[in-house]
Amino acid sequence: MKVRYDPKADILYILIRDGPVADTDEVDDDVWFEYDENGNVVGIEIWNAGENIIRKSLLEIERYTKGLNEEIKA
Repeated sequence: MKVRYDPKADILYILIRDGPVADTDEVDDDVWFEYDENGNVVGIEIWNAGENIIRKSLLEIERYTKGLNEEIKA
């Protein structure tokens, strides 16, 4: 598996396995799965990754660490 991020296009690409792409399907807003000829997922493309993945992950980390800090203080 390989992960690439293009900051200019704000696209995160996860390569699951090498091989030609036979079909692509938008499975959610800004999330595309790429399939080989046998229907296996070969790649995942996430558009607007800064908003859809990175920002949401940072917010979740912030919530989690706030909870840890409160437990430590108690």
